[in-house]
Amino acid sequence: MSPFGFSTTSEELVKALADKIKGRTFLITGTTVKGLGAQTAVSLARESPANLILVSRNKAKVDPVLEEIASINPNVKVTFVTCELTDFDSVRAAAEKINNDASIPKIDVVINNAAVMNVLEYTLDKQGIETTFSADHLGHFLLTNLIMNKIIAAAPGARIVNVTSRGHGISPFRGDDYNFSDGKEYDGWSAYGQAKTANILYSGELSRRLASKGIKSYAPHPGTIFGTNLAAHLTDYDFNKIGEAAKRNNPGGVWGGVGEKKTLSQGAAPLLAAALDPDFDDKPGSYIEDCQIATTYEYTRDPEAARKLWEISEKLVGQKFDF
Repeated sequence: MSPFGFSTTSEELVKALADKIKGRTFLITGTTVKGLGAQTAVSLARESPANLILVSRNKAKVDPVLEEIASINPNVKVTFVTCELTDFDSVRAAAEKINNDASIPKIDVVINNAAVMNVLEYTLDKQGIETTFSADHLGHFLLTNLIMNKIIAAAPGARIVNVTSRGHGISPFRGDDYNFSDGKEYDGWSAYGQAKTANILYSGELSRRLASKGIKSYAPHPGTIFGTNLAAHLTDYDFNKIGEAAKRNNPGGVWGGVGEKKTLSQGAAPLLAAALDPDFDDKPGSYIEDCQIATTYEYTRDPEAARKLWEISEKLVGQKFDF
């Protein structure tokens, strides 16, 4: 069993697993200052990775993170890549920049962290897809699969981390109606639940498809962290409506609440555990909570749902992937 838990900080975790960081290349999405991705990147910088690739839509909001990394360890190479995950043209341009960069021969770990949560009004992305599903799953699906050759170059031992949430208990993947009947059946928490379930299903399917190459994928839940940009638009009233959405979408399930509050550093620890902890080597595709393997709702472990998600994702991004 992993020695880490609820109270483990990101600084403690990287120090304990420093040998899994030194000289390796990490790609992290959603690295705006004061967020989980930024905390993850800064923590990794302390243990001398070869390269940190920070993928975000707004460089100005990442500049303080770049400065902090430089102050901690000026020898770490940092590559910033602009990407709007809900714009598939932007995702393809970001992937092309990464693939054409000779200074990035391989990517050892991808941490798909960027997300939106409980978008209060029904909105569509550039392609006409519900925004939460696009930002939290489809953009990462496309980006990760487009740079897969760089990940395969780091195998065996490469990992792909798709950050999920306990919010997966709000809703299964709505395979026949991912766009909520053109908004008629939309609510923000159900959209978030669907996207977080997709993160777990995608991790399982990636682990299955890439098993022969020695690449594993995991889906960690950071925990409840207030004060990040993710929840800045939400009130206690909004959070109190989660249970209603969960009951509506998952009648057999019991919503256990959002959980005890964590610090930003404690929240980044499960992401780093998923990226680094060797105790998870024999459990690919797992859901991780409090730095430990945890149980999820059965619909997140359904191989048929994972296969259907993959096929629908390929259709929506307009490209098939076979590894």
